[in-house]
Amino acid sequence: MHRNIQLSLIRRLISQYRIISIYVYVSRRKMTLAAAGQFCATRSMAENLASVKTLIRKSVEAGAKALFLPEASDYMARSPAETVALAKPIDQSEFVIGIQDELRNLDTPLEVSVGIHEAVENEDRCKNVLLWINSRGEVTQRYQKLHLFDVNLKNGPILMESRSVQPGQEVLPPFDTVLGKIGYAICYDIRFPEHSLRLRTLGADIITYPSAFTVRTGQAHWELLGRSRAVDTQTYVIMPAQVGAHDPEGKRQSWGHAMIIDPWGTVLAQCADTDSLPRICLADIDLEVVKKVRTDMPLWQQRRGIDVYGYDV
Repeated sequence: MHRNIQLSLIRRLISQYRIISIYVYVSRRKMTLAAAGQFCATRSMAENLASVKTLIRKSVEAGAKALFLPEASDYMARSPAETVALAKPIDQSEFVIGIQDELRNLDTPLEVSVGIHEAVENEDRCKNVLLWINSRGEVTQRYQKLHLFDVNLKNGPILMESRSVQPGQEVLPPFDTVLGKIGYAICYDIRFPEHSLRLRTLGADIITYPSAFTVRTGQAHWELLGRSRAVDTQTYVIMPAQVGAHDPEGKRQSWGHAMIIDPWGTVLAQCADTDSLPRICLADIDLEVVKKVRTDMPLWQQRRGIDVYGYDV
């Protein structure tokens, strides 16, 4: 009888010790909270800035250290001509300046990734770019979209991005942030795995794809592509998204479903699409997970390159 009681107490103590050990181990691991934003941009930069400020406030209140905003967060125009007409140089954009001022006035540091249009002097096309703005409100990184969305879908929209946007010409090397090394890509870039593979080779821990996916393509491919790029590169993939109808007629609508995916291809968080209100989804970025996945399955040590395929990534 006494022996049974003693064994029971010992088992209970061992169980409690294991729980405490696990808690201590997890608490010591460096995990940083990231937020992926979702909202419905219109042609009004003032309205869009108000939505972004809401997302910034939500991110700070949730304890996030970085907020990822969608492609074309500054505006969604109704025609190629309007896309070009509304574009401004980065340092003259009231939208960008508004974000910079908001970050400088925060009590808690937050860094922001945001997609905007950039004007090109004496040109009839603008640039689709992605900016990194640090907690001091400084633009420290800029990437220009490489692959432009020129698509004519049967029973779907006809979108010719190249009519109003110039393509970029180079991959931006991954850069250090509070979350880890981030690689930049935009929307349609996600369909070209060479880009993400190159970012991984250059050291990316995280790749972001801010997007304005159409409803038709989003239903079929959004999550599939995000999880595929995460598995291909063994990185976190962060996918902020435009959502809903961008004009009163509903001619241009976006899929939404902003999400964060881990290096194993698991969707950690996803925004609902029940409405077009500004929303965030949150997930911890744990670089130990990146390390473990790459150790368990060392793809970059096993990858064949120029000897077989004629090129290296």
